[in-house]
Amino acid sequence: MIRYLKTFAAAALASTLALAFTSSAQARVTRIVIDEIVAFAAPAGTPAPAFPYEQVAGRAFGELDPALPGNAIIQDIALAKEADGRVRYVATFVIYKPVDRAKASGLMWHDVPNRGRVYAMAPQERALGDIMLASAWQGDNAGQTAVREKAAANGLQWLQLPVARGIGGAPITGEVMGRIVNRSGLGSQPLLVQTNPVPYKPMTLDTRKARLVSRGGEGMHGQVIDELEIPATDWAWAHCDATHPFPGKPDPTQVCLKQGFDLKRLYQVVFTAADPYVLGIGFAAWRDVATFFKTAAADDTGTPNPIAKWVKHSIGRGVSQSGNYLRGWLHLGFNQGEDGTLVHDGMWPIIAGRRIALNFRWAQPDGVLELYQAGSEGPQWWLPHPDPLRNLPAAGILDRCTATKTCPKIIEHFGSAEVWALKLTPEWVGTDAKADLPLPDHVRRYYIASSSHGGGAGGFDTSLPGAGLPTQGATCPGNNFGTGVLPANPVTHVQTVNAIRAHFRQWVIEGTPPPPSRFPRLADGTLAEAHKAAIGFPTLPGLRPTLPEPDFIMPVLDYDWGPQFDPKDGSGIAANAPPRIKQVLKMFAPKVDADGNEKGGVPVVLLDAPLGTYLGWNITADGALPFHKGQICNYVGGMIPFARTEAERKATNDPRPSLEERYGHHDGYVAAIQKATKRALAAGFLLPEDATLLIQAADASKVLK
Repeated sequence: MIRYLKTFAAAALASTLALAFTSSAQARVTRIVIDEIVAFAAPAGTPAPAFPYEQVAGRAFGELDPALPGNAIIQDIALAKEADGRVRYVATFVIYKPVDRAKASGLMWHDVPNRGRVYAMAPQERALGDIMLASAWQGDNAGQTAVREKAAANGLQWLQLPVARGIGGAPITGEVMGRIVNRSGLGSQPLLVQTNPVPYKPMTLDTRKARLVSRGGEGMHGQVIDELEIPATDWAWAHCDATHPFPGKPDPTQVCLKQGFDLKRLYQVVFTAADPYVLGIGFAAWRDVATFFKTAAADDTGTPNPIAKWVKHSIGRGVSQSGNYLRGWLHLGFNQGEDGTLVHDGMWPIIAGRRIALNFRWAQPDGVLELYQAGSEGPQWWLPHPDPLRNLPAAGILDRCTATKTCPKIIEHFGSAEVWALKLTPEWVGTDAKADLPLPDHVRRYYIASSSHGGGAGGFDTSLPGAGLPTQGATCPGNNFGTGVLPANPVTHVQTVNAIRAHFRQWVIEGTPPPPSRFPRLADGTLAEAHKAAIGFPTLPGLRPTLPEPDFIMPVLDYDWGPQFDPKDGSGIAANAPPRIKQVLKMFAPKVDADGNEKGGVPVVLLDAPLGTYLGWNITADGALPFHKGQICNYVGGMIPFARTEAERKATNDPRPSLEERYGHHDGYVAAIQKATKRALAAGFLLPEDATLLIQAADASKVLK
């Protein structure tokens, strides 16, 4: 550690001449602080690096000129200026790099943290000598992402940024909404977005200045059922429990009810808050940190860039919320640096078909698609396309980067959960859904059919009744959402992602194009309206016979956020809390085969030799958390195993052939896996080493033993 820091000091002296040039070109990140350098330890269950890696964690201190066009698009940035006219931020970062520069491949993956979390670097990337940088973007400091004095190498990443202020520093105010669901008892409850606190607090604890209602239910189309307003005298902004009964101890982050919370009802409060974060700075901070580490020799104080001149190519990457972030980041033009050059050569939004709800006043980017959460406004598609249903002009995510010639190569991949609960299909067919929308040559789209959000546990025994399934249904993601009726879907994304990663590296580094896009389409008859009759879903044991109904899928809701909100860019001021729902857009889903498994995706071994029906959706169970019972279980998948024998399936009126009827015996199933691996290999969606492991795993499984 001491030796390493001495090396940094020597490099700082050597970089003095280079600094004279880089300080002006890289003025946006003016200073970095290295808080920690430690040897990299491979996560449990993953191979150790073939050569030593290390983690470098620290903070980047940046400044922005609000007048520059690339920054002026940030909502409220001009209201966050310091006395010198600049806007400043502090962003944490962590870098995973080979110790020996000679081992570095020249490729940097720039990851977008997901709610502050940094996903582990893939062992395949370490084996090749790639660098991984993760840097902060989420500035609401919700929950555990609260600002700390130092960055921890394995800690959550945070972004410190200013709030918007009015003339003379006067507070800016507006209405904000918070919700409490599936909670009970006399104790107080916090307002949560996903699992983090609502990032804004009421200006006053006077409940007469807020409105609290309870609801008996909410439909998928936004229908409000049995709403009751709670009198201001019957609740308090307070912490209360057995030792602090109503009205409790004052606390602006919690709600205390005089009569306690009813588990079967949802509670929604609208209040006036002050000091909105200028959250759009998160777009510029992520851009500028990338540019610094990719191109700068040192910061303005002489601290050297620990990977200076190591990076020739870079790919931005984000999963789920972070993938939505990437789509919004590109849409608003942030892949162009302040000097006009390209920031990242490639962009990989993973299981993310929307844009992040970030660049507007009072945004809550931790949202996970509960009612009244933004993110589906404006174009979700790549190329310009009209949006007559929402009365918006023709536009596309690539408009700005096309105009500035800064568009990256793009690969996006999805599973079925993104269709059913994450509002994906308008990206494919637009809001009018008259035809498949075209893709540009530098975009690839891959669909992993019948899979859950991010994929399942993998394996083969996980699909057998009683041989590896959990005793209860899968947990529904979201704010205390509930539990699914069906066990978790095991179809994994791992092998497909390994192949996509290899193709993406070759595309960016060598210019070798990846396989053609593969996803369900209207034109080939693999995409239809999202309900049982249209997609051909069979009636299966354990499910209500009408599933999936037309109102089962989570649709895109066209919200009225107020006259100062720009839905095309997802920017402006969201003044309506909650927003009015103007219309519900028609949603589509892949058609299915006789087993209920989806058509139209890339080859996946377990789907080509199935052991059950694999679903991108689940049903919320009644029980401990009953508010959403019977509705879609947010964005988790489920599965229904095949019966082992013909007699077993007939006993439950199961229309699907049994395992014995399909494969005969264990060796027959292994042969089916071998055939499936050949198909996936030929199409380019499986690597040879993964094919070998899958065949070995099938042979070792309990299928038909």
